[in-house]
Amino acid sequence: MNGILVVNKEPNMTSRDVVNILTKFFNTKKMGHTGTLDPIAEGVLIICLGKYTKLCDLLTSKYKEYIATIKLGIKTDTSDITGTVIEEKDFNITKEQIIEVLNSFKGESLQQVPIYSAVKVRGKKLYEYAREGKEVELPTRNINITSIELISFNNDEIVFKTTVSKGTYIRSLIEDICTKLNTVGTMSKLVRTKQGEFSIEKSYTLEDIKNNNYKLLSLEEVLKDMESIDIDENLLKPVNNGAVINKIFKGDMACLKYDNKILAIYKTYDKDNKKAKPYIMF
Repeated sequence: MNGILVVNKEPNMTSRDVVNILTKFFNTKKMGHTGTLDPIAEGVLIICLGKYTKLCDLLTSKYKEYIATIKLGIKTDTSDITGTVIEEKDFNITKEQIIEVLNSFKGESLQQVPIYSAVKVRGKKLYEYAREGKEVELPTRNINITSIELISFNNDEIVFKTTVSKGTYIRSLIEDICTKLNTVGTMSKLVRTKQGEFSIEKSYTLEDIKNNNYKLLSLEEVLKDMESIDIDENLLKPVNNGAVINKIFKGDMACLKYDNKILAIYKTYDKDNKKAKPYIMF
């Protein structure tokens, strides 16, 4: 079975839990997801089945939209509400201050990876260092926040929506927001509402799927926004063999099709922008 399934993940379960449940449901071992959601988080989790697992890296790179909730006045060791409170601090902030601080995070910046994450340092996951009480230098990543806006501010709770690049940790963003507001806070809720063109409105819960109320997306549906080129018979054999070819598309990447069937995704190969090589073969 091949396809893409947009799942609405429930809170209090891991992304791996979702994959394990669905591998049993679909009776297949060839399955992967395209971007881990914390156990506390819910929302869009894209599942790739069969040969479409080849698309995992491509789909993971898409921008993601979140609605996040901050509980002000407390800081936890995990940077979310499931952790142990390690600091408490009073706050006196206004809606205008929050908007100003949120806007300051737009654009590219360097973000520190949280200690409670699966990123590996010297072959060991960061959360393993945390659980053992060992100190480790936290890596940083270049991120890009294309939009961020306040949804509501009531008492000790801030709710905001943001669109971010791959590798952005909302927990770390929340800590940085609270630092700029001269207080502390922790993530109490997180919903991924969109990843690329896949939205929560067109996703399915595990209950939906178990009741056969779902739709698997085809390759053509998933790649509908990518540049597409129909090749002739002269290129059919080289493309099927995964050969480097003269570039015949405008952008950096394109679907190559023959007889209305996508054969491969090719990408620019050389600095002169004249050659292309396979990125994914189908």
